[in-house]
Formats: sequence, structure tokens, C-alpha cells
Amino acid sequence: MKFAQSIMAWYQDNKRMLPWRETKDPYKIWLSEIILQQTRVAQGLPYYAAFTKNFPTVESLAKAKEQNVLRLWQGLGYYSRARNLHRCAKTVMSEYNGNFPPSFSELQNLPGIGPYTAAAIASIAFNECVAVVDGNVFRVLARVFGIDLDIASNEGKAFFFAKANELIDKKDPANFNQAMMEFGATWCTPKNPKCEECIFKKSCVAYTKGVVALLPVKLKKTKVRKRYLNYFILEWNKKIVMKKRDAKDIWQGLYDFYLNETTRPQKPGQLVEKEELLTLIKKKEVNIHEARKHILSHQLLSVRFIWVKINDQVLPDGFSLPFYSSKQVASLPKPIVITRFLEEMGFISKV
Repeated sequence: MKFAQSIMAWYQDNKRMLPWRETKDPYKIWLSEIILQQTRVAQGLPYYAAFTKNFPTVESLAKAKEQNVLRLWQGLGYYSRARNLHRCAKTVMSEYNGNFPPSFSELQNLPGIGPYTAAAIASIAFNECVAVVDGNVFRVLARVFGIDLDIASNEGKAFFFAKANELIDKKDPANFNQAMMEFGATWCTPKNPKCEECIFKKSCVAYTKGVVALLPVKLKKTKVRKRYLNYFILEWNKKIVMKKRDAKDIWQGLYDFYLNETTRPQKPGQLVEKEELLTLIKKKEVNIHEARKHILSHQLLSVRFIWVKINDQVLPDGFSLPFYSSKQVASLPKPIVITRFLEEMGFISKV
């Protein structure tokens, strides 16, 4: 079709040279797609390089310790992606003899792989004729063809998927899909798209009707949850307490400090006075830091750090929390807000 020919020709002239575009290895294509979910290419590139260096095959990733996978992922956020990455590698080894299944339908049976990622792997690695529909593709199709269906609705998702599969180049689905994603990422962008220089300028419905800024339509709003995290950094003999987050919550599998989470803001002085653990410590120095905001996808965190230096020579009876040296702390997987604070305090070095 003319649309497919036009966008693929544009792609050949404008595509960025990226390492995962130089391979048909489903492992590396899968790895890049998982890393680039909710992540810009510039930010994702060093992570892709680190993962392919440390885990060059799906087998090496499957055999890795989860802590090492999370440590390498540190700073990318959405840590469920890293845990699913690890689970998926193990599943490929145990159930598929180390080979990714070659079809769109089978790929969706793997942990962390939905229709978008499955379509990317199936088309790019195995040349299956199935369209990739991500945020970039939604935007291109909505604007060029003037589609005002809600992309968050089941009806909208089905329509856009059908439209993309109607337009796809049957002989070269891999390049068509990459062209669509690249065009949306670098040309038909959410803000300030390059409409005046666009190959679809004359035929783009959104441009000719002056509604580029209104498309695509996304009506569903996610309520943002506010949380108040009050961290006590307990230091003794140049070591600090770290705790692994095992609950099914944010940062599962990562390490943070001794935590008192409250439902509303609290005065730091009262937090110190009411904390029973601190009453066991006879000699201590308390340093209270300003609260800082940390934004997650659907949560707004108010994070306060209270550094407590324990000067008692012997720890109180019943004090069983684990202490870690600065070297040990540096090697633990941690939320980025924890890492930055420890770097600011000079407890660990900046990477």
C-alpha cells in the first residue's frame, strides 16, 4: 500500500542506528523491548549494553540471581519489568529449551510479554505478519487517519490493531513496524511534531483539520495515590541498616531503610519521639533532612530521611536488624531515591 511504502522509505532515510536493529536474535529484541517500555531510547541504551554484556544469552540471564538482575536494572523504575524479565528467561529455558517461541500467539504465554512485545518479537525476529501497536503507533494512526476513538478503551485498541494490520507491509513486517514506531518517536511526537516537513502533510486528517494536538484520544485517568515514607537510617560502627522489600508493593526485591509509613504528613520531631525502636538506643545523634517528592507512575511519594547515628558501644537486646558496610550497600539493588540520598551523604560513591 502507498502508506506502507511511504513510511518505510522515510524510515530508510531517517532511522537511528540502534544495536537491537542490527540483529534478528529474539533474545536481544525482547530485551530491548522490555527495557524501552516506559523508557526513552537515550536512557535505555546503556542498560541494554549492560544487560547484553553481563547476560549475553537467555541462559545466562535465567541462571542469574534476582538481586543481580535488579541491581543492573536500578534507575529504570517499574521494577516488575525486571522481575518478569528474569521469570521469562527462566521459562524460556525450562519450557522452550532455550528458544523463544516463534509465533505472536505463543509469545504472549511468556511472563511480562503482552500483545505489543509479542508482535515486535514475532515480526522482527521471525518475520510474522503482525502489527506492533504502541503509543507511537496509536499517535501516528490517530492523526494521519483522523481516528478519534479512545485508545484506552477495548474498542479503540481493537480498531487500531486492525487498522495497523490492514496497512502492514506483508513482505516486510519487521521494517514496517520499526518504521511506524520510529516515525512516532522522532517525527509525529506528542508535542511539537514536525508537521510542516511531514511526508503525510497533504493527506493527514489531523493536520488538515487543525486537530493535531487533540489526537490521539485517551480518556481514562489513573488516580494518583499519595504516600508518606519516613525513613530512619540507623548507623552503627560505620554501617547502616538495610531491609529487603518482600511485600507485593513498589520496589519489591529492592533494599531500603527502616521505614515508618504514615497516612498523612507528620512533624519529624514527633516521628522521632514516637518511634519505639529509637527509645531502646541510649546514645544517638539525629539528623533530620527535608522531605522530598518522588513521582512514580500512579503514586506521589513524600520521602523523608532521618539519619540516626547510634553511639552505644553495644546494641540493645532484641535489636536484630541487619547492618551493611558502604561497600555492601553499593552492591545492593536500591530504589533510585535511596541511591541518590546515599550518594549525597557520601556514604556510597556516585556511579
